[in-house]
Amino acid sequence: MATRWSMESRARSGTRLTGSLSFRLGVALAVVLAIGGVAVSLAAYAYGRSAAQNSYDRLLVGAANQIAGSLRLRGGEIMVDIPVSAFDLLSLAPRDRVVYAVFDDRGQLITGYDAVAPPDGDDEFFGGSFAGEPVRYAHVRRLISERSFLGAVDVVVGQTIEARRDLAQQVTRNALVAVAAAGLVISGLAFLAVNSALRPLRRLERDVAARSSRDLTPVDVEVPQEIASLVAALNRFIGRIDRQLRIMRTLIADASHQLRTPIAALRAQAELAREAPDAEEMRRIVERIHDRSRNLSQLTDQLLNHAMIIHRADSVELTSVDLRVVASEAVAQFDQTLTGAELEVRMDLPEEPMICDGDALSLVEACKNLINNAVAYGKPPITVFVEDAGATFRLGVRDRGDGMAEEMWADAGSRFAKRSGVSSTSAGLGLSIVSAVAQAHRGRMKIRRPADDRFEVFVELPKVSEVEA
Repeated sequence: MATRWSMESRARSGTRLTGSLSFRLGVALAVVLAIGGVAVSLAAYAYGRSAAQNSYDRLLVGAANQIAGSLRLRGGEIMVDIPVSAFDLLSLAPRDRVVYAVFDDRGQLITGYDAVAPPDGDDEFFGGSFAGEPVRYAHVRRLISERSFLGAVDVVVGQTIEARRDLAQQVTRNALVAVAAAGLVISGLAFLAVNSALRPLRRLERDVAARSSRDLTPVDVEVPQEIASLVAALNRFIGRIDRQLRIMRTLIADASHQLRTPIAALRAQAELAREAPDAEEMRRIVERIHDRSRNLSQLTDQLLNHAMIIHRADSVELTSVDLRVVASEAVAQFDQTLTGAELEVRMDLPEEPMICDGDALSLVEACKNLINNAVAYGKPPITVFVEDAGATFRLGVRDRGDGMAEEMWADAGSRFAKRSGVSSTSAGLGLSIVSAVAQAHRGRMKIRRPADDRFEVFVELPKVSEVEA
């Protein structure tokens, strides 16, 4: 297949060459044609032998019947008047020798060549030799029933087989010439068929080669069904690259947008601390620096977690996970120093295992963000719960706070969503991480208020059987 790449560029790109696809197809077709040619040659040779055998056997039988028809009784003895016409057709093979013999009912030679032996049975055709040459014999038996003679007379006519061989070879040669001509035509048609079959691959190559490095849209080329799976796999690979690049761009944009302000504030507070007139003012400034540092640390952690969660959604295979273990691990890892609050996080877990297909690390991070969100904006007691909802499992956090307004629930998973009319970067990123984890697990994040004094945010995850189905 023609290609735009030189050998050197292929080497630089890491492409491992394993031979031309056109060459492989050509070799495969050549092998098939060769096997077919051998099979046809053998069949032609067998047919040629059979045709020559049948043709000359009919001539031998005809000659034997003519001799048998010329038998006469004279004075109780069998007289044989060999008709010249019996050997006219056999004489068309001038290089072959013709022999004959006529035997009475006792097997005694009446006339003919004494080197010709009578047949052992009633076979119509049999093989033998004459003067050291292979001969094909035809045998005809005539019954004579008269007063002076009652019995059977055997007529044997034979011919050497050189003409038969020549005819068989001629038929075989003619068949091979026809096969060779057909093979050349088929080879030409096969060459055109291979080029036509590989044309979609060339279109695919041209489409990919003509793309810019920034074009990560799916490949949209008409291809036959046999390579549709290849194009689909290529599009999935391009999609993964596109998502990874979006993750990097999002992380860079978020970091540049969200970290600039708190870092500038920290710098300003540090400058104020350097110029503080007394120890009390210094203590207040240090407290503000500590609060801003904690918020900056939480924001940075959430930015990195968000990028990690999206990355793992494309690179980590899901395994069987017990959501009770996930909830316990999230509570154990919950860092209250980041929230500045000292409180107890409870757990409401069932007795039986809650197994689903998932990424344990991503689920733990999602649960930790739900806990952080409840600590920051809810009211104790804060409870991490896992429950069976019939078709799904639920992993979430409930508290007794007011929660966000119901009209904001639909956009709660958006990055940097606003809560209660005030921009809340931490809450927006936290719920955005939870929503991303839910989508990566073929589930969804939900918010509900089951009672006036409770507010719940949870992820619904499909059970193992539904994920596999």
